[in-house]
Amino acid sequence: MSVLERINEPEDLKGLAADELQTLVDEIRSFIIANVSESGGHLAPSLGAIELIVALHRVFDSPRDRLVFDTGHQAYAHKIICGRRDDFNGLRQFGGIGGFIRPCESEHDAFEVGHASTSIAVAMGFARADKLNGDDRYSVAVIGDGAMTGGLALEAMNNSEIGTDKLIVILNDNGMSIAPNIGKISRILTNLRRRTDVKLLNRLVKDVFQKMPVGGKDLGDAWVKLKRSFLYFVSPYTNKAVFESWGMKYFGPYDGHNIHDLIMHLSEIKSFEGPVLVHVITKKGKGYKPAEQHPTEWHGVGSFNKVEGKLSKKSSIKSYTDVFSETLVELAEDDERITAITAAMPQGTGLDKFEKRFPERFFDVGIAEEFAVTFAAGLAKSGIKPVVAVYSTFLQRAFDQLVHDVALQKLPVVFAIDRAGLVGEDGATHHGCFDLSYLNIIPNFTVMAPANENELRHMLYTALRHETGPIAFRYPRGNALGMPLSEQLSEIEIGTWPIVRHGGDCAVLAIGSMVAQAEEAAASLAIQGVSVELINARFLKPLDSSTLARISRHFKAVVTIEENASAGGLGESVLGWFDENADKMPRILRLAIPDRFILHGRKELLLNEIGLDAKGIEFRIVQWLVRTTDSSQDLHQSALRNH
Repeated sequence: MSVLERINEPEDLKGLAADELQTLVDEIRSFIIANVSESGGHLAPSLGAIELIVALHRVFDSPRDRLVFDTGHQAYAHKIICGRRDDFNGLRQFGGIGGFIRPCESEHDAFEVGHASTSIAVAMGFARADKLNGDDRYSVAVIGDGAMTGGLALEAMNNSEIGTDKLIVILNDNGMSIAPNIGKISRILTNLRRRTDVKLLNRLVKDVFQKMPVGGKDLGDAWVKLKRSFLYFVSPYTNKAVFESWGMKYFGPYDGHNIHDLIMHLSEIKSFEGPVLVHVITKKGKGYKPAEQHPTEWHGVGSFNKVEGKLSKKSSIKSYTDVFSETLVELAEDDERITAITAAMPQGTGLDKFEKRFPERFFDVGIAEEFAVTFAAGLAKSGIKPVVAVYSTFLQRAFDQLVHDVALQKLPVVFAIDRAGLVGEDGATHHGCFDLSYLNIIPNFTVMAPANENELRHMLYTALRHETGPIAFRYPRGNALGMPLSEQLSEIEIGTWPIVRHGGDCAVLAIGSMVAQAEEAAASLAIQGVSVELINARFLKPLDSSTLARISRHFKAVVTIEENASAGGLGESVLGWFDENADKMPRILRLAIPDRFILHGRKELLLNEIGLDAKGIEFRIVQWLVRTTDSSQDLHQSALRNH
């Protein structure tokens, strides 16, 4: 029996002999590589944190001591140690265990995570609650160096006095978030990494002076003074003071891949009164050469050949991200005012191509979405054309800045919202279910969504020519539809909805990714004798009032379809328009993401589960038409039988 097979819960680690710990680390590393090669997942960050997680579970007593992971990209070893080894072949699969920390899966998962920079604040809350409740246990936050750029992490550090002597922050420093880190905090940590070299230099010089037969003592004293006066202020010791000025005792940096030293240091640190920050240096992708050499590419992966170290080939069909990226570069060639901003996601948003072509006009601000939006507002106020490319789920973090710093002043900032709608295996924390709703309620915003990649090109062109306020367009993750791309770009008239398919039984208004699904459903309904007029409702704000007025005169049944939360999006907007403007209210069926958090799995399975794939749309329309009273009810009954 392998060492790993003997580990079913953290307590089992306590019984391992010291020489078995490295064997366990090696077995976990091989286990993760083997399973992620089949299921996909966050490989490089999890490989880099194995020794750290094993050491934490050896030293602390989970679940009594609470381990709070930040984001959760790095926590696969934790899941394996905490009873989910046998379930790991279902990682991120529909019905299987999630890729992030989920308290519903295990009592050892202290807090649900998925977004960066949260762990210190949560652990502080736990620690203070324990003090108020009279509990004597540790709260340990595990945060990456990239997440330390986030405002929430810095706000937590600024409030470290709220913590107690049982609060420990583990800074897992691999020099990266997803892409390499940038900014002042990254430089501070870089200096701290060099602290070991400074220690070695100090020891070497002292040894040399002590061995000198004459004058060694005087030179040694001079060296001490020099170190304290000059070297201190230009060396990592200065940066240590940055953390200690926040009221946290600083320890480290330690080698995050030396399991025995980690256990020794953590055991000693438990005896110190906190709050404490422990700086651990790790290597992203540790133990798997392709991931070590290219950690960004191997951060989050699909299935891959683990022997050859090759990722699955990309589809020949371009992704929406690719089309956005290439179009932005094309437009920036002709307009030097165009700039691009990302919050630590240059590759994910496709802005790495822009960075290579226009480095002076590209800004990676780190995990700091709030800053990205307000920084863009300053650029726009000065006549620059900023494009903020951001995942839908992460733009949520900057809602106040969207309202106060951009929309209030009608600043022409362009928001390219990637990963809108359901994103698949990353699950509830990463689905972009709310952007249509939260943008829709902000005055002065124009909000649109392309039905295909060619329309996306024209929307970006339109957005960059729109100067009367902020404008956003959202598009899904993954491959586009394979539509041909027109070379000549043209401006789309704001607030216009083209007719995709003519029909007479009911009007279907679909936005963005749902147009293709609705078109497939409409074709199937036509075979059954149900005639649908399909409209590409590409603008959520403003609505196409003339089209809605025509629909109110000619249709008694209207269906809205959106890959967005049911509250606040297209369906509610259309319903409100009819209520205020139509002489006679048509019957309305609103199809959207239901009012619950959607779990993880392949997107096709998730759409099917909530009835937003083509077959689900078709069935729900027929079922609805049959339930309602209509002069053509016999036709609908026939259609239901055929369905």
